[in-house]
Amino acid sequence: MLRFTLNRLIQSVIVVFVVFTITFFMIRLAPGDPFAGEKAMPPDVRKVMEARYGMQSASEYEGLKGFEKFKVRAAGLTNEYFYTLRRFASGDLMPSFKNQGMWNAKIIADSFPISLTIGLAALAVALALGLPAGIIAAVRRNSWVDYSAMSLALVGICLPTFVMGPVLVLIFGITLSWFNSSGWFFMEDRILPALTLGAYYSAYTSRIARTSMIEMLSQDFVRTARAKGATEWRVIFQHAFKGALQPLVTLTAPITANMVTGSFIVEKIFDIPGLGRFFVAGAFNRDLTLVVGCVLVYAALIVMLNLLADVVLVWLNPRLRFE
Repeated sequence: MLRFTLNRLIQSVIVVFVVFTITFFMIRLAPGDPFAGEKAMPPDVRKVMEARYGMQSASEYEGLKGFEKFKVRAAGLTNEYFYTLRRFASGDLMPSFKNQGMWNAKIIADSFPISLTIGLAALAVALALGLPAGIIAAVRRNSWVDYSAMSLALVGICLPTFVMGPVLVLIFGITLSWFNSSGWFFMEDRILPALTLGAYYSAYTSRIARTSMIEMLSQDFVRTARAKGATEWRVIFQHAFKGALQPLVTLTAPITANMVTGSFIVEKIFDIPGLGRFFVAGAFNRDLTLVVGCVLVYAALIVMLNLLADVVLVWLNPRLRFE
């Protein structure tokens, strides 16, 4: 198990490095000026800012053409890349381009827990709704319970978050006045965002749980347990449920990552000061360091969840460690 975990950990570090490299060059080569504003920045101030971020000054290749310009520009980008990589690798996320006086580490530390809270609450909603619905539908296969549960799951899949969110706001926030329509002030402000994000993924969870449970209930060891006189409750939860968990564990890691990283729309709908809002603003403003910092946080979260899912799967099925 230790060797398996170390191999997965090394692969995760490589993935994060590749993500950093791709993100850096994509945002750096995108058109636009990260220092652009309503007023033109004085040349002396611009040079100081470029030196602060280890950036190549445009004056270095201004007037050059063809291969000569490409060579100077490539050398400058390479220096910028390794400068940024060294600082990020040392734990220094650098200051933000647009949020002057604020460091990216502070922005991420303040906003990421909010996005994580939404994601975990949505995961709890997805599992609480989807897992029992899938198990009951599998046990009552081809009955009205099965058809009703899967019909609701299909509706959930067809309703994206940018539709579900306003509908919940209209019903529970405006019409019934049970919750605030926007903001992040009280504990009850977590409920509507979690329902918006969790209802969508609960539909996938229920369908996967149903399919996996039906497959397990048709296995020989389940029929043997029934032949020995085991109760239906024991057959379902002691024999079939553990095997049905394997595809669900595989699904839970990317779903959790998608909930945390895909909460941009939910944060916008409910006016939540999460990391997604800063990430989108940074992408529009070409805030290189903030975008790279956000991407690295999300990439690290995804690889950690996938690593955790791999370890849990090997624990559930030890034969996988040799594959």
